[in-house]
Amino acid sequence: MTRLQPLPLQELRLLSEGRTWPVDQSIAGLASLTPVRGRVRALHHGTVLEVEGSAETIITLCCDRCLQTYNHALSAKARELLEIAVAGPEEEEVVFAAEDPVERLDPGGSFDPERWLFEQLSLQLPLVNRCGADCPGPPLPTGDASGEGDVDPRWAALRSLR
Repeated sequence: MTRLQPLPLQELRLLSEGRTWPVDQSIAGLASLTPVRGRVRALHHGTVLEVEGSAETIITLCCDRCLQTYNHALSAKARELLEIAVAGPEEEEVVFAAEDPVERLDPGGSFDPERWLFEQLSLQLPLVNRCGADCPGPPLPTGDASGEGDVDPRWAALRSLR
């Protein structure tokens, strides 16, 4: 299977059925335990590039509560319309609603399916990393009332503030 490579929009425009990329590889910038698997499809509509795809992988995250690492299944399924800047007077410009976020592509540029997939998967990362409902939380300091005894080293900085 070949790696995802950018494709010039002019070449993509010539493909009446668009282009579909099967995905079974690591994605630059995304540290995953397993290869990203799925597919990406792009179809050129003159002034709009329609991109859709789905992918899944497993990544390792650090729990924000107990600081232990855990594996997290990451998946994305998306469909997006990307505006292609009008190249000439013969093209009819597509008008997007004011509230729609619009990314504008250079008609002489390329579409990078790997970058698009990276962005879609990154949007699915959790805002708060929790290893599970039974997360024990941070370990509490141990010892006697004077504060002496075995103390988790992560609490040592707080002790120095006394």
